[in-house]
Amino acid sequence: MKNPVIAVALSGGVDSLVSGYLLKLKYKHVFGVHFTTGYEKKPVDLTLLEKQMGFPVTDIDLSKEFEKKVIQYFVQTYLEGKTPNPCIICNKEIKFGELLRHAQNMGAHFLATGHYATIVNPISFPDKKISRCYLEKGSDPLKDQSYFLSMLSGKQLEKIIFPLAGMTKEEVKRFARSKHLEPIHLSESQDICFIHDNNFPRFVLQKQEIAPNHGNIIDHDGKIVGRHKGLHKFTIGQRRGIDCPAKEPYYVKQVDVKNNVLRVCFKKDLGRKKFKVGQINWNFSDPKTIPEIITKIRYSHKGAVSTLTLNGSCGEVVFNEPQSAITPGQTAVFYKDARVLGAGIIQ
Repeated sequence: MKNPVIAVALSGGVDSLVSGYLLKLKYKHVFGVHFTTGYEKKPVDLTLLEKQMGFPVTDIDLSKEFEKKVIQYFVQTYLEGKTPNPCIICNKEIKFGELLRHAQNMGAHFLATGHYATIVNPISFPDKKISRCYLEKGSDPLKDQSYFLSMLSGKQLEKIIFPLAGMTKEEVKRFARSKHLEPIHLSESQDICFIHDNNFPRFVLQKQEIAPNHGNIIDHDGKIVGRHKGLHKFTIGQRRGIDCPAKEPYYVKQVDVKNNVLRVCFKKDLGRKKFKVGQINWNFSDPKTIPEIITKIRYSHKGAVSTLTLNGSCGEVVFNEPQSAITPGQTAVFYKDARVLGAGIIQ
């Protein structure tokens, strides 16, 4: 495409500002989009954004879509005794779902963001006579965001640009200073951007307008060791808030919603070698068993060597060594070197 039209998502942070600046240097037709969720602490001054970028910026209200696709998912997942990952859902459904559609309706061929990840475009599959984009890690290992983008489809990746793919955070900051770009938001964006006081349990109860349901806490041997004040307060691997004295600290082993029971254990008992995964988003070849891949079970997890056996949109992961706190509701992401092979939801 000779002269593509590029929309760049602008939050007001340094990453999006540098992305916009770089795009302006490379492409003739660039405009900005800023979306709101209804959970912002204060509105962004679009005039300041336009002044720094030198191109128009349009505000897009996605509050209804955000409430339906992210907030409802977040609350319902907690009430099911699982641990949600709203950033992954927001990327798939809001940023590169609703926002991308809005940008396309405004004439854009591509949507760019300030994520630290790499899109390789395209890879060919001669036997299937198709080609598709795939995702790789960003250049900065400390800021790589491929985990949070792992549920994006190949069709979504075809319409996305990540201008910061080859840069580190420090390089982005230096570039911003050299071009006198001033972030409107000085603080880094957070995973749970819609809960400002970090009180997840209270947020869940307020959204559902329900009272906490107290129940028993049961240890590894089946003994009642205390009472919990609502399962929505807990996630697997959690230590804080159990408040049951023992010879060593208890950790959450299972959130049993059916019986309203919190099952706990000692740290040494948290490890598991295998788990089921569902809702798989796959962007690789189609063998049923894929050995010697790296699986990450949460963003902060370093990843571990495993074998994945696929069965349609479901599968089973077996680690070479037990991993601690494998948590239903979280996303498992599968890597081969820097490449993201796919991802799925831990069952």
